[in-house]
Amino acid sequence: MPAVNAPYKPGTPCWVDLMASDQQAAIDFYRDLLGWQGEIGPPEFGGYAMCLLNGKPVAGIMAQAAPEGQPVPPVGWTTYLASDDADATGRAIAESGGTILYPVMDVGTVGRMLVAADPAGAVFGVWQKVDFIGAGVVNEPGSLVWSELNTTDTDTVGTFYQRALGLRPAAMEGAEGYYSLSVDDRAVAGMQKVADYLAPGTPPHWMTYFSVDDTDSTVDALVKAGGSVIQPPFDMPAGRMAVVTDPQGAVFALIAPPGTP
Repeated sequence: MPAVNAPYKPGTPCWVDLMASDQQAAIDFYRDLLGWQGEIGPPEFGGYAMCLLNGKPVAGIMAQAAPEGQPVPPVGWTTYLASDDADATGRAIAESGGTILYPVMDVGTVGRMLVAADPAGAVFGVWQKVDFIGAGVVNEPGSLVWSELNTTDTDTVGTFYQRALGLRPAAMEGAEGYYSLSVDDRAVAGMQKVADYLAPGTPPHWMTYFSVDDTDSTVDALVKAGGSVIQPPFDMPAGRMAVVTDPQGAVFALIAPPGTP
């Protein structure tokens, strides 16, 4: 059962959210594409929309905004890694060669968070749960199924994530140039050089993968709704996947695991 009820172990991707130029349009798009339910949230949380899948939290969508004096962040998905102590993790990130972009802050009574960049420039978040552990459902159609770091320097960045967040890198057998990032003995994410199918000059980033029942039909629906295809559906060991953008330009991947009808 893909429902998640226990806290995520430190270092594990536990949440994703989208920075959108048009929040309501993004909510509508992902509702139709992935079956989410959500609405613009209360002003005290900046209108943050908590999206649900079958009644369980699956992702967040927010409108582009920036603290005073800061540039507006680009449209895109952000991956959050779990922590038991956001302050200690922030210090470890800085000491290991990362950059703190937004220092630790309290998010009401639900948790504490920060946003950082690794030594190659990939942006990620850190989440310390208080009342909210993160995604309440994973690994089923419409939910987060994999997180993948695309980078320019797997050696340096792999060492960084191990030191700062306890993610252990290891070459994946049968997948040349691809690495697992593990918590204890469980692979929770992947790492590779920036993929060839991405545009030249694409900067390092974390890619969000959503599970679907049928990659081809989902891509067709995405295109009809105004999205774009970067890498058309193709078969690979983990399933049939595609890399796409939503109508506002946010990049993400879709994958139907092997054996999906």
